[in-house]
Amino acid sequence: MTRETSFLQLQARTQRFTLGIPKEIKVAPDGDRVLFLRSPSGEERRHSLWQLDLATGKESVLADPAVLLADGDEELSAEERARRERSRMQASGIVGNATDARARIVAFALSGRLYVTDALTGETKLLDTASPVVDPRPNPTGTHIAYVSDNALRVVNVDGTDDRALAEPEGEDRAYGLAEFIAAEEMSRSRGYWWSPDGQRLIVSHTDRSDVHLWHISDPANPAAPPHTVHYPAAGTPNVKVQLLVLGLDGSRVKVDWTGTEYLTTVHWSAGGPPLIAVQTRDQRTTQIRTVDPDTGETELLHEETDPHWVDIVSGVPAWTSDGRLVRVVAGEHAYRLVVDGKEVTDVPLQVRSVLDASDDVLFTASAEDATRVHVYRTGVDGVTQVSSVDGVSSAARGGDVTVLTTWRMDAAGPDVTVLRGDEAIGKIDSLAVVPSLEPKVIELTLGERKLRGALMFPTGHEPGSGKLPVLLDPYGGPHAQRVLASRNAYLTSQWLADQGFAVLVVDGRGTPGRGPAWEREIAFDFADATLIDQVDGLHAAAEQYPDLDLSRVGIRGWSYGGYLAALAVLRRPDVFHAAIAGAPVTDWRLYDTHYTERYLGHPDTHPQVYERNSLPPDAPNLERPLMIIHGLADDNVVVAHSLRLSSALVAAGRPHTLLPLPNVTHMTPQDESTAENFLLLQTTWLHEALGKVR
Repeated sequence: MTRETSFLQLQARTQRFTLGIPKEIKVAPDGDRVLFLRSPSGEERRHSLWQLDLATGKESVLADPAVLLADGDEELSAEERARRERSRMQASGIVGNATDARARIVAFALSGRLYVTDALTGETKLLDTASPVVDPRPNPTGTHIAYVSDNALRVVNVDGTDDRALAEPEGEDRAYGLAEFIAAEEMSRSRGYWWSPDGQRLIVSHTDRSDVHLWHISDPANPAAPPHTVHYPAAGTPNVKVQLLVLGLDGSRVKVDWTGTEYLTTVHWSAGGPPLIAVQTRDQRTTQIRTVDPDTGETELLHEETDPHWVDIVSGVPAWTSDGRLVRVVAGEHAYRLVVDGKEVTDVPLQVRSVLDASDDVLFTASAEDATRVHVYRTGVDGVTQVSSVDGVSSAARGGDVTVLTTWRMDAAGPDVTVLRGDEAIGKIDSLAVVPSLEPKVIELTLGERKLRGALMFPTGHEPGSGKLPVLLDPYGGPHAQRVLASRNAYLTSQWLADQGFAVLVVDGRGTPGRGPAWEREIAFDFADATLIDQVDGLHAAAEQYPDLDLSRVGIRGWSYGGYLAALAVLRRPDVFHAAIAGAPVTDWRLYDTHYTERYLGHPDTHPQVYERNSLPPDAPNLERPLMIIHGLADDNVVVAHSLRLSSALVAAGRPHTLLPLPNVTHMTPQDESTAENFLLLQTTWLHEALGKVR
């Protein structure tokens, strides 16, 4: 067995070397305990609930699914599978650990049943409730657990008594307490209900998908299996209707009035002030922050943000500080700025990325001059202070005076997880992740007149000037996602590809995060030209610095938006790109979802020419380079119709190409070890053959 083969298998087995890493970290507000999830080793997918005692520094398992299930197989409901697909979650076991305000009562679903752990006594109980259980959450006082089952919002006493429904759906297309597809896929809102600070009421979403078009996703490899039917809101078609209600444990029910906008992006209910909701118009050019009167359901406009392109949704805001100051993030002329109580507290060069915690002060993440680095900062009476000091990509969780920093670095395989009390490091949480046998040798680049950030990898041991190498671009290249980051693990697959005989180049172009509002908005109405031009410019600038890049043999591969970009490259710039592998590509933007697509391209009824210009089937007659299209047949995000429509257009135009369907594969790449290994080996073999035939 070669080293490369063993690496690919191990990468699949370890879920890209992320198993064994502490996740879902929560800090008790009294600062004496830290809760987290972690698998028992870097090769075990099943996660347990752990606790770190800060007084002793001892880690202990609070709940082990192997014990709770008596080593039986875990069974997932359709709702739970959908939630995990939306969050791209591949782990098993305990994958969520919602707690009360004291971080003592922990609720989680395991194999569709509801479990509750007392973090102080270590006792875990299985509650006798309706099932399957989805998204259980204790109230802040730790007396009740709310959860969703069969689309009904239910509540049970923490001791397991008095399990009852607070709201039951009026039909199969309606649900209480669940995030709809658009919220989970595009808004990063995975929740559909929120507890009041006193634990006596909840704000609950009611969704009605009856107007959303039905799509049928079949499994051609198993023709006896019925198709999976989903409600998919494609661009220009109806969305799920979302309403809010305030439900009381006493049976009270109040409807919240927020008419006039289409999207519910955020709900925040804390002791700092009345409930907050953020709602957005369908064109996303206006977002309103409204307060909710939970007694009457009336809402009052607190702040309105407008933008000629779109108003961004930023994780963690709006929110109240503990003393009642409103926390927002706004897109200024040159930077995303943190605003507290109407005052901008950050400025250039900081680009605020997310708000992690709002209490007496505000804990947030931001990039400075270098978008590839992300640090944790906090506000205070002395202004803004940088909390993280290790160079890399950092995030944090906080409770009381304790902060847990997680930092991914270029000089280490796994994350550094450090516990701070105030500014003093008092301990660490162990990472059990497997250390990859492959070490990326990343050359960080700044490319061209737009100062594109790039990363270049040569085969291990390559000597400069020893010979020209075929080039493989490995981008995502679109909005939402950033590939060029100061984290070694981000480049493992790219380095493996380089070791197969390529110079691998990753470029983040316009639209990618971390470089400010103007940079991101340059792709408005122009996916195709802006993002493709940046890949071309980045390639040429890298070749000027590194002559070993052979511009007569250039391939490109990508997944999702990266797949779109790869197909686009050979269709529109065959003078630059000589072969492409397009994985799960969006090819016809009319087939992709409302919130994402309409934000950038507008509504298809008012901008049909934009959709035509940015979609791929019209370019089919132009194909003159080898193109491999790969798509999972079970994909319910970028459905396989995208690839089939492009393939049909290519056939109609008489253009040879390769179409590789993947049975039972969703929008996530194959997870089975053998399949995942062969999946990449097949691609590299195809690329070498395709680039070897370049004329």
